[in-house]
Amino acid sequence: MRVKLTLLALALAVLLQAQIPDDPVAVFTEHPRLFLAPERLKLLRRERQRVSPRWRLFESAMPGTAAPGDGGIPEPGFAAALYYQVSGDQAMGRRALGWALGGGRDLRQLALVFDWCQDLMSEAQRKELAARLQTGIAGTPPGESIAAVRGRVLAAVALYDHVPQAPQRELERVVRSWWLGRMAPALRAGRGVVPRADAYALYEILHALRDNTNVDLREACPAFFKDFPIEHLMSYYPAPYSAPENEYYIGATPQPGDPDLRQAALSRAAELAMVAYDTNAPSSQVLQGWLTHDLFLMRGSFAVPYEFLWANPYQPGLSYYHVPLVYYNPEFGRLFIRSSWDETAAWFGAFDGVMQLFRDGRAALLDPRAARPPLPLQEALVCFGHTTRKFQVTLDEEQAVFVVGLEPRRTYAVEVDDEEMFEAASDTGGILALTEIPHGRPIGVRLK
Repeated sequence: MRVKLTLLALALAVLLQAQIPDDPVAVFTEHPRLFLAPERLKLLRRERQRVSPRWRLFESAMPGTAAPGDGGIPEPGFAAALYYQVSGDQAMGRRALGWALGGGRDLRQLALVFDWCQDLMSEAQRKELAARLQTGIAGTPPGESIAAVRGRVLAAVALYDHVPQAPQRELERVVRSWWLGRMAPALRAGRGVVPRADAYALYEILHALRDNTNVDLREACPAFFKDFPIEHLMSYYPAPYSAPENEYYIGATPQPGDPDLRQAALSRAAELAMVAYDTNAPSSQVLQGWLTHDLFLMRGSFAVPYEFLWANPYQPGLSYYHVPLVYYNPEFGRLFIRSSWDETAAWFGAFDGVMQLFRDGRAALLDPRAARPPLPLQEALVCFGHTTRKFQVTLDEEQAVFVVGLEPRRTYAVEVDDEEMFEAASDTGGILALTEIPHGRPIGVRLK
């Protein structure tokens, strides 16, 4: 069944690649185009009218931007332009323009100010800012990181009908060369070209393209996007981190250490953007249930605009307790296991070439060469196979078995007491899932 589904996904991707060149990637919307579709803008304005908690937080954060570069809001162009679109406060819109025309360099924010403050600009200001966006798009060589592509996509969408050719060429290049030619084939091949830290930038690209060109990049690799929201959820360490402004969940990183709170904020923003992108998907409904706890509502000056822009408090959600405690993605060689959904849970992760164990409030790297006994985690048992190929296990009902630390993409002969020998293959991360192990009695397992 897995092979059939993989072949079907590949066939759909090839079909998409054959169809897209026949239809130009063209912007068909009016300003504001970026993230503020009519329904979302209506929702945000209603939040202001009812003086919702998120609006109060956003409003209280804005007086810090008294002048460009004054050390107030960390992203003054984005925040002030959003405030203007929702409130109609022209002074705030002019503040956003002042930042953009007074030396602002962030292409993403410049695009948002150009798009959201159109009716405040003089013709001279419009030409000046359009020229700067065009320079950002035409820069060579084009940045190919997700964050760099995001800035160019937003600039091209905002600028689309203001200058000839350059925005159209960039959107075509991003869709056909960067995504269909490079990123989607890599994802289908199981290569981790979308780091967890780039999730938010990726979803800004997805929103900008689908909302304005009707191109949904997910269609080229549906299996990746089906699993991605749940992987994002399961790759959090269980215990929240207490910051002065609010609590954060911290996403797993290959080298655990002091948390990056800006990245933690963007991680939550990514989940809010995922829910907004596909509100009916089961994974979105689970994420919405995860996002509704007020303790984690973002209050810091960097994060407040993202919280206000993407959150939808009226969207129903499902309890994340419905999510299994074991997440395994053999295509990318990633395994995340929790002992429970409590904040005191133990957590194990094998991803990006590392293994980690989170316990008693801290994450620690595990040496794959060290011999250690199997690790029981409620719904799964983790065996460490780099130095040990014989295990004695007693499995509870429905408990899964994973052997980690093996050679990637290697076939092993598996001997189980009183059972016939069978073959099983490790994945790209050296993880072997053993699905044919008897439960409820002590058994020996040997790998060759």
